[in-house]
Amino acid sequence: YGAGNVRSVRNAILKLGYEVVDVASPDQLDAAEVVVFPGVGSFGSCMAFLEAKGFVEPLRAYVKADRPYLGICLGMQTLFEASEETEGVRGLGALPGTVRRFDSAHGLAVPQIGWNGVSPYKASGALAGVKPEDSVYFVHSYYVPLSDALHEWTLTTTTYGCDYVSAVQKGRVMAAQFHPEKSSRVGLAVLGNFLAGVRTGSAGAEGPPPLPLPVPPAPTCARRRVVACLAPLPLPAPPAPTCARRRVVACLDVRSNDDGDLVVTKGDSYDVREKPVGGDAAKGAVRNLGKPVALAGRYYEEGADEITFLNITGFRDCPLEDLPMLALLAEASQTLFVPLCVGGGIRDFVDSEGKRQSALEVAAAYFRAGADKVSIGSEAVFAAKAYLDNGRAPTGTSPIEAIAHVYGRQAVVISVDPRRVWVADKEGAEGHAVLERPQGATGPNGEAFCWYECTVKGGREGSGLDVVQLATSCEALGAGEILLNSIDADGKNSGFDVALVRQVKEAVTIPVIASSGAGRVEHFSEVFQTGVEAALAAGIFHRKEVTIGEVKEHLAAAGVPIRPTPKEPTTD
Repeated sequence: YGAGNVRSVRNAILKLGYEVVDVASPDQLDAAEVVVFPGVGSFGSCMAFLEAKGFVEPLRAYVKADRPYLGICLGMQTLFEASEETEGVRGLGALPGTVRRFDSAHGLAVPQIGWNGVSPYKASGALAGVKPEDSVYFVHSYYVPLSDALHEWTLTTTTYGCDYVSAVQKGRVMAAQFHPEKSSRVGLAVLGNFLAGVRTGSAGAEGPPPLPLPVPPAPTCARRRVVACLAPLPLPAPPAPTCARRRVVACLDVRSNDDGDLVVTKGDSYDVREKPVGGDAAKGAVRNLGKPVALAGRYYEEGADEITFLNITGFRDCPLEDLPMLALLAEASQTLFVPLCVGGGIRDFVDSEGKRQSALEVAAAYFRAGADKVSIGSEAVFAAKAYLDNGRAPTGTSPIEAIAHVYGRQAVVISVDPRRVWVADKEGAEGHAVLERPQGATGPNGEAFCWYECTVKGGREGSGLDVVQLATSCEALGAGEILLNSIDADGKNSGFDVALVRQVKEAVTIPVIASSGAGRVEHFSEVFQTGVEAALAAGIFHRKEVTIGEVKEHLAAAGVPIRPTPKEPTTD
């Protein structure tokens, strides 16, 4: 049905030493030792697939018979009776209740994309070793509200605008809203605990619900005001609030060098070639900063919260099955258990063999290879222009709409490449969103005002759209996140374009990732003051000028909530 994270779940189970069999027929459920149902995508699409393939009744019966089951994300939500995501579509109905949509009026971005904690509601072997300061990875727009009807099912709660149910367990049936396969060592521990419990017959071992909760530990970060979604459960003490963490993202610009090898490179205002020596007119070689998978592995060990691969080379007419980035993702997903995003080439095209490929087909191939999200660049600009030309009404033909419909909006990232256009006064901007002296800068002729024009084709061509027009249009079309670059700040190491970041963050309700310009750890704490959910860097990490661990140490000292760098468990 379009579950984008199946390969990652499979790789996590294999890493833990278990055999994986893909279920193609309902008849296979009877022979399963445990059923793992992962899901990222649309509630309606998922249920339509289950209905069409004859899985609804057998799966409902499997769960109600207390057979070993682990649902992940949508695999948890489909256990319930319905979801606000797709009105009129029934879920499996194994658990009571309706899945609700987060309310962005609480001041939080929707979807929730990132790391957050889990507060235990009752004891379970699946949570063995999970500490209060640990974080797991969430990506969802819809949540399961706390309710009396789920009193015996609730395993953990999480805070995001309100306290909600982030995991359920009763007997041998467990489901989690978070992604254990994308939650680094903590998530692998939860997954391993559950599977080991199935093998030993202790998967259902849990304390009597509810256990009296201990006094919550002193918070280590500033908490947002908690607003109850529904009437609270009759607990001896309220659930300990959790805290959404800010993400530090490592980005790898990947392209082929002049010898045809895939390398990680980094541009200076998007120029990735070395400067010719001695004024030689010939172009310099592609800047080579390492092999993509090896470098990404280093960032995973350093504690990167997410890794983004941006394909900035051609492969323009390459047959889909031969795209080099597919092999790269398949290899990376075997050892990198954090979210992976890939960008570049997500578009409709005709390959060198004359076969037409749609953007949805390209995205599907990337998801099958191990990507969790895809990043759309130039095609997003074209889609936004069509949306605006159509009277701010969707055309139903854009890659954003097509991919979000199948995989959910959280799987669609819009990569924006804006540049400053200086004007003498606000009227000269001709209605575009204007800033005055951003970062204290002025134009080449002393202009005090500028607007940010979105570019296409790697920054080589303007579009006539300003960054606010693009961001708001793409959000309306179904995008789930904005990756905000800056051509003016790229490669300068003088800090993020905070004025630009704040302008976009205030214009949208979806998460924003700030990119371009980081040169030292202080730049990260500065940009997080805008309220963005994540900050991305490339060159300073590649050249080891600053490590991810150093960034996180600084952010923690500055009071910014982050996921601590995971450490390997020690043995006596």
